Amino acid sequence: MKATELKDRSPVDEIVLKITDVKEPTQTRVGMVQQAEGEDDSGSATITLWNDQVGQFEVGQTVRITKGWCKAYQGQFQVSSGKFGTLEKVDP
Repeated sequence: MKATELKDRSPVDEIVLKITDVKEPTQTRVGMVQQAEGEDDSGSATITLWNDQVGQFEVGQTVRITKGWCKAYQGQFQVSSGKFGTLEKVDP
């Protein structure tokens, strides 16, 4: 799947994104959360990192989300591994 194929409230079978920016983590009522910006050759999306994923990724790394989830927030698609998916570093 490519960034331009993302749809609101839809499963993400697999997407590979290169991280272009990482925000500071914040504490929420449900745990730690961190936003990162990712892109592929078609476009960009926000990657949402939760709890043990926070602080594990940096600019320039490539990540693969498998069996994840996508939702739209403030006009931007956000992808995460969700409850049942995986997020891993991959070689570009």
